[in-house]
Amino acid sequence: MDTTGNPITTTPRLGRYTIDTNSSSITFKGRHLFGLMPVRGTFAIRGGTVDVAEPLSESRLRVEIDAASFSTGNDHRDGDVRSAKFLDTDRHPLITFVSERVDATSVSGTLTACGVTRPASLAVVRSEVHANSFTVHATTRVDRTEFGVTAARGMAGRRLDLTLEVTCVHA
Repeated sequence: MDTTGNPITTTPRLGRYTIDTNSSSITFKGRHLFGLMPVRGTFAIRGGTVDVAEPLSESRLRVEIDAASFSTGNDHRDGDVRSAKFLDTDRHPLITFVSERVDATSVSGTLTACGVTRPASLAVVRSEVHANSFTVHATTRVDRTEFGVTAARGMAGRRLDLTLEVTCVHA
């Protein structure tokens, strides 16, 4: 039983789920100052849907991330990253991920940031399935230069390691 008394199942029931943005998070870690210093931060998930199908490979998902939510706790750095030099959040307010292939251990699809779309794959670390919801923990690495974000080479890290914890509720 889960915390609400519902039985725990092994796979989500079929149908549409919405991402619970209040219970979901994206954290990242990278490097700055010539790779010497770690930097950690977050992005906010704006919304998204997951359509669970049978077979699982027919499932689809779409996630929207608020680009301007980039936060490391350093106002100066965060402002620089949101500026036209990096994420250009005024022109590109959303970062999106759309799946193309889903299985029990990975989700592959396309990631769009700064108006550039590239293939991306998320490794599913674990999942927790309940009667009317499920949570997926996944990781991926993003190379910012593949999305045209090339400012501050050497000073700002090239790659971000992302960890996602996404809770989906049956619609």
